[in-house]
Formats: sequence, structure tokens, C-alpha cells
Amino acid sequence: MGTPAFAVTVLEALLGWEPGEVVAVYTRPDRPSGRGRKVLPTPVKTLALSRDIPVLQPRDFKDEATVRELADFAPDFLAVAAYGVLLPQAVLDVPKFPVLNVHASLLPRYRGAAPMQRAIMEGWRPGDVTGVSIMEIVLQLDSGPVHAARSVPLAGQTARTLHDALADIGGRLLVDVMEAMLQGRAKATPQDGALATYAERILPSDRDVRWDRETLAVDAHIRAMSPAPGARTVFRIEGGQSIPCLVRPGRPVSVGDPAVPWTGDIPPGTLRRAGSRLFVACADGWYELTVLRPEGGRDMATGDFCNGRLRGAASGVCGMAASA
Repeated sequence: MGTPAFAVTVLEALLGWEPGEVVAVYTRPDRPSGRGRKVLPTPVKTLALSRDIPVLQPRDFKDEATVRELADFAPDFLAVAAYGVLLPQAVLDVPKFPVLNVHASLLPRYRGAAPMQRAIMEGWRPGDVTGVSIMEIVLQLDSGPVHAARSVPLAGQTARTLHDALADIGGRLLVDVMEAMLQGRAKATPQDGALATYAERILPSDRDVRWDRETLAVDAHIRAMSPAPGARTVFRIEGGQSIPCLVRPGRPVSVGDPAVPWTGDIPPGTLRRAGSRLFVACADGWYELTVLRPEGGRDMATGDFCNGRLRGAASGVCGMAASA
């Protein structure tokens, strides 16, 4: 049971597990996508159909007939990864073994909808980690006992790189747990609810870069939004021009960089150009921008942006996109 690309990687691991056979795939109903609003199959559905696996797409499991249809497959396991549909107790009771879920965090940290993005946004200090957990699904969200977990360093991760790493590790870890269940040696550890945190879904306001934070925190925020939905800011250039932009990951600048000396009293959000390089002041130093996407345009290197959009301007300020 799964829907997006994360679940595709997990399904591939299941398809490669020799003791098992994937007898059916459940995924969310097809829906319009992209600018043309064309109805497209989910990524998991595309893979399943290419392997001639039956695909079912109920909106939910409130109908008893939908639960009976699942039970008719007589599954030993239900493996869930980013499915997006709540499973009632009637579904949890169907398989022989407990229902397993691949969750992209080290539970009980970051239960909820956006564990990868929230972990990157908040894990900007050296040594911070996140990971993936294999847990049993219970009725309370992401609170079931954990069978296995693996950690991954957060340094330098974007939403894409972390997604790919955790999907790969999670798929392999899932089949290890299923193997252990078959052999009767599986052990699960209850979560400590007192340590639980919740990863809220990403809201439009989460995309706005707060330049009044430390450079490492700003960098983590931008990486957490990359490549999608994209961190955003508005350049307000001397002369009155405002340019809304998506901001791609750049780099914190050493305080001793001669291109932009740091005096410690520069207001956060100050924009400074040095030749073809572009910098924004944060709470504790400069952040160098390397790739930008002007609203309605394409990604461009900052040198091209400076030459094409800033023209002769050498400075300005950066603000919140929502207030532009």
C-alpha cells in the first residue's frame, strides 16, 4: 500500500524479496496533476501495472465490501509506505502478521505528514541525524511499536537526497523485518510517547526564507524545500524593483571572506552584490546565493541573474514572499 515515488522504491524492494509474492497493490485514486490538470496514475500504480500486479484504488476502507475484497487476497503481510489513506482496525486485522509501515524518521520523533522536510529544517546543527523506522500500524497515528530503525546524517541533505536515501534504506529494512517475522525472531520496541514530536505538513508560509536566522539554519531551510516546493524570497532592489524568486541551496560564507566583510551590525536581509556573486545577510553572517528562479522563469546562475535582472544595482533587501 503506497502512492508516491518513496513507495515505489519500497515496492521494488518487496518485488526483489525471494520468499514473498506481491499479490496486490493498493494506491490512492488517480487525480489531475500539473499545469494541464491531466489525470495521471500514481507512481506506484505505474510500477505495479508494468509487473502485471492487480491494482486497487479505494478512496477509503469505510465500506465493508472494500475490506472483504482485501481479505480475499489472504495476505500474510500488509506493507505500507506513504499510502495516504487511514487504515481502520478491520484492515489491520486482515493479514496474518502485524501491518508494517515504513516511516521516514527515527520514531517517536517526527510523527506525521512531513518528517523529512521538518527534520532537515530543524536539524542544522553539526551531528544532527534523522532516519527511517519500520513500525507496526496501530490506530493512533505513527505510534506503533518499532521493529527496526537506521539513522542518516542530515548535513548537506536536500529533501530529494534524503528522500532517496531513506526510501532505499527503508525498503531493505522492511524485508529484513518481514524475514524476521517469518522466522519467529522479530522483536518490536514500544515508542516512548513522551519523546514524540509531530511533523506538520508543509504550508505555503513554510516556503518563505527567514533571513534573520543563523546562516546554517537558513541553509537547512532552503535545502528542506529543494527541489520542491522551493524556498522563496523577494528581492527589493535599489530603485524600487521587486523580484519574487525561488532560492536554491547555496552556501554559508566564512566571516573572513574578503568579497563581503562581516561587521556584525548588518541588518538581516541585506542584499549585497560582489561582481557576479550575490549575498544575503543573516543573523550571524552572509549566505551566498548560487542558483535562483525568478517567478515564472527558469533556474539561473546568480551571475546570469545579476547581469540580466539586477543590471547596475549593487544592493537591496530580501523580504518574505508572502508580504510582497
